Amino acid sequence: MRFHQDREQLERILDAAHNAALQFLHSLAERPAGHTPEPLPPDALPEEGLGAQEALACFRRKYEAQLSGSAGPRYLGFVTGGSTPAALAGDWLVSSYDQNVSNDGDSIATTVERETLALLRTLFALSDDFDGVFVSGATQANLVALATARQWAFQRLGHDPSEEGLWNMPRIPVFGCVPHASILKALSILGMGRKAVEYVPCLPRRQAIDPAALAQRLAATGGKPAIVIASAGEVNTGDFDDLETLASLCQTYGAWLHVDGAFGLFAACDPSRSHLLRGLNAADSITTDGHKWLNVPYDSGLIFTRHVALQEQVFKAVAAYLGAGPDLLHRTPENSRRFRALPAWMTLMAYGRSGYQALVAQSCLFAQTLGQSIEQSTHFELLAPVSLNIVCFALRKTDADQRDRFLEALKRDGEVVLTPTLFAGKPAIRAAFVNWSTTERDVQRMIEALERGALQITFHTTNSRED
Repeated sequence: MRFHQDREQLERILDAAHNAALQFLHSLAERPAGHTPEPLPPDALPEEGLGAQEALACFRRKYEAQLSGSAGPRYLGFVTGGSTPAALAGDWLVSSYDQNVSNDGDSIATTVERETLALLRTLFALSDDFDGVFVSGATQANLVALATARQWAFQRLGHDPSEEGLWNMPRIPVFGCVPHASILKALSILGMGRKAVEYVPCLPRRQAIDPAALAQRLAATGGKPAIVIASAGEVNTGDFDDLETLASLCQTYGAWLHVDGAFGLFAACDPSRSHLLRGLNAADSITTDGHKWLNVPYDSGLIFTRHVALQEQVFKAVAAYLGAGPDLLHRTPENSRRFRALPAWMTLMAYGRSGYQALVAQSCLFAQTLGQSIEQSTHFELLAPVSLNIVCFALRKTDADQRDRFLEALKRDGEVVLTPTLFAGKPAIRAAFVNWSTTERDVQRMIEALERGALQITFHTTNSRED
C-alpha cells in the first residue's frame, strides 16, 4: 500500500515539502501579488495513487504558478496579513501534532489555547471577566457572538431558544450603521434574518454610528431586548464607533453591545491609538481575526464574551463519549477542533507586545504615505481620512466598469492587489496594510503601479471616446 511506502519515505516527503515552501516564501518579495486563474483540465482520481512525493510534484507543476502572493508584502486586499516566521513554524507543527482541541482530558493543547487567550486579553487590554475561544475566522466568531446575544435576548423574554427554538418568537432588532457582511451572514444562519438589521444613520462624512440616532431607536424599543453592532475598524475606512458612548447607551436601555474588531482591535497594541477603543471593556461580546494584524495563517478567529455561560448553553454538546468537563467544544459550533491556537501562541511569545506595537504603527504609517500620494495625484481622489491602516480612494471621473478594469490591470502588472468597494454610493477602491513584511520600498512600488494603471485606463478611455 502507498501509505506504508510513504511512511518509509517520510523524511524525504517532508524535505520536499520544506523545499517547496521555502522556494515559494523566498519568491514572495517579487512574486505577482495576484493572479487571475486560467482554466485547467480537471484532475482524474488515480487508481493506484501517485505517492506523496509525486503528488506534490504534480501539484507544483500544474497549480503552483497560479497561486497569488497573498502572503507577501504587496497584497492589500481583504485585510490579509501574512504569516510571521514564528506563526508559520507553529502552523506546521499543528498538522504534525494533529491534536483535537475539544476536551481537556487527554492533551495539554487545550491549556495552550487558554493560555493564548490570556495573552491576547493582555495585548488587547481586556478585563479578566472576558473569556474566549478560537474559531475558524471572523464569520464564525460573529456567529458565535450573535448566537450568545440571541440566547440573552430571548431569555429576557422568558424563552430558551437553545432548547425550544425560535418558533413564534418576536424579532430581535439589531442596530448598526455599516455592519460587516459576516454579521448579515451570521444573522441568516441563526434564523434571525438579514432583515433583522435596522440601519442607524452614520455621523456626517463618517462610517460610524450617530449616537443620538441610536438613542432614539433604543428608546423606541420600550425596554425590550435589542442588539447593537459596533465597529472597531470599519472595513472601508478603518473608522471606529464611539464605543464608550455606545456602551453607555446600551447600559441605559438594556441592550447587548457587540464589537466587531476584526482588525481594529489591534489598535490596543499602540498607545497612540488605543484611545480609539475606550469603552471596549463594557462590551458584551468582541470578535477579531488572527489572520489579519496578528499575522497568523488563515483559520484563526477569536470571540471574547463576558457571558460565557450563555455561550455554553447554545453550543454545549452532550454525549457519553464526550464527558462532562468544562471543555472548549461547548463554546463553538465545532466538536472537532484543530490546534489553531499554537501559531498565535508562537507569534505572541516570539515578538511580544513591542513587536505588535511596531507592526501596527508601521502599517498605519504606510497607509498615511499612500493616502498622501493619493491626495497629490491627478488621477485619484481620497474618499475618507486615513485614520488607521485602510486607504479608501477612487479614480477620478470613472464608473464601476472602469474601476474594475483598473484593478484587473493592476493584478496583471503584479505589483499590488487591491479590492473594490462602494463608498457613499461611489465605486471605490480599498487598500489595507497589515502584513509584517511590507517595506517602504514596497509602498513606493505600489504607488508607481497605481500611477501606471491610472495612465493606462485614462489612455484607453480617451481613445474609446475618440473612436
